[in-house]
Amino acid sequence: MSQPQTQGSKMFILSITLVATLGGLLFGYDTAVINGAIEALKVFFVTPLQSDNSLALQVLSEYKIIVSLCFVVISTLVSSFMFRMYGKKKGMIYSTGIITLVAVIWYTQFWLSVNEISENTLNSINGFTISSALIGCIIGGSIGGYLSQNIGRKKGLILAALLFTLSAIGSAMPEAMNIFGAGTITSFIFYRIIGGIGVGIASMLSPMYIAEIAPANIRGKLVSWNQFAIIFGMLVVYFVNYTIALSGDDGWLNEIGWRYMFASETIPAIIFLILLLFVPETPRYLMLKSQDDKAKDLLNKIVGSEKAQSLMKDIKQSLVEKNSPWLSFGGLIIIIGVLLSVFQQFVGINVVLYYASEIFRNMGSDTDTSLLQTIIVGAINLIFTVLAIYTVDKFGRKPLMIIGGIGMGICMFALGFAFYFNQMGLAALFAMLGYVAFFAMSWGPVTWVLLSEIFPNSIRSAMSMAVAAQWIANLIVSWTFPMMNDNTWLTNQFNHGFSYWIYGFMGILAAWFVWKIVPETKGKSLEDMQKLWKE
Repeated sequence: MSQPQTQGSKMFILSITLVATLGGLLFGYDTAVINGAIEALKVFFVTPLQSDNSLALQVLSEYKIIVSLCFVVISTLVSSFMFRMYGKKKGMIYSTGIITLVAVIWYTQFWLSVNEISENTLNSINGFTISSALIGCIIGGSIGGYLSQNIGRKKGLILAALLFTLSAIGSAMPEAMNIFGAGTITSFIFYRIIGGIGVGIASMLSPMYIAEIAPANIRGKLVSWNQFAIIFGMLVVYFVNYTIALSGDDGWLNEIGWRYMFASETIPAIIFLILLLFVPETPRYLMLKSQDDKAKDLLNKIVGSEKAQSLMKDIKQSLVEKNSPWLSFGGLIIIIGVLLSVFQQFVGINVVLYYASEIFRNMGSDTDTSLLQTIIVGAINLIFTVLAIYTVDKFGRKPLMIIGGIGMGICMFALGFAFYFNQMGLAALFAMLGYVAFFAMSWGPVTWVLLSEIFPNSIRSAMSMAVAAQWIANLIVSWTFPMMNDNTWLTNQFNHGFSYWIYGFMGILAAWFVWKIVPETKGKSLEDMQKLWKE
């Protein structure tokens, strides 16, 4: 007769966590693959607009339509959040106000102003093409909560894997996969948005899945492995991009090579899809769907039979209010979640991760050298993410976030002054690498730990609002960087240094925000956090 399992199986926990973190790996792979193709995409899609007037008018028309649809989608999603927080009456009032404000901004700042192929318009089209996946990330992050509640964490990740695969094929062959008969650049943008939806879903469901599987004493470490996987995915694709770039000259890369970069994503996407078929659903979702027996069997494997019963009781109590309005615990938790996400992007990390090769080219490096230097950035990112994984449960979340914010601020100010005074030597390189190190040990992984911990189970879907805010902030930063960095007037005045000073200020502000407002979640169970917000 077999004895009851009194302790959880570490191997079981680690194996299913590893599968879930592949969602993070694809998150990093999909968002960073663009890094090696930035110059090629500009040459392939944007440069021809300067000499072909009919093509320029077609692209401009489709560009305005796409961006307008994006404004509609984003304002609709934000409005839906208002209904979830305030109910029908107040939600309608706030939604109307938001839609009106967005409509005014769209009409005055975009529709009326973008009517000719000027330098600013070309920079805007280039920036949007590069950052278009983020539109999908906003959508995916926004519907992540709905998917997690209705089809489950596991099936949501399976959907993300399918979207990753489709995006990789479509982005690599936008002409052959052009199902709308629109311009090639529009087809490319469409498939990048599809991949972005997968990223948005995975960005929410992967850490959620891990947080709900992991025991409380190692949850911070395991959720941080999701960030490790994101960074590892970026490092892998930096190597892939560098290897592809070495296969031909710049002409080959601008015409053919960039396609191989996007197509390479099909390999990890298919592996992720297959492995997901063999992992279980989370115990909290199983209990949410009244599958208590399955949840108990799973908890026996995770924490052992001695703890499973009491943990089931805590989970069941936390799920009593499973349809609670998002403001059930007050507005502060929503504000903290949203601002954590916004600051994580406003410090400028994705400018470095997406545009690292472009930044190095501004420093004077050629294409191959800049891609090699990008690998160094990825390696530093990975090393210091591992440091965060091994310190987040020891030192706590707040100290790492405060130190990281101040460190990033100082490094960004230094990088801005290096550009301003045209001192593109080791000091500039060390400032950039120092910035990446501070981010990797703090705001990179620890933000996701906090987001996975601060939302009580009964309003856990509210995390989707924070994730959506993160992607909106990411889009703003990534879209506007080429407008600032390539603007002739700003370049003449500040020699590419202007934008880095903005990101530096945001780093200092982010540190102050955590110090003053964000609670420490170290060592607290998800059920303890629910009690904290009720006090």
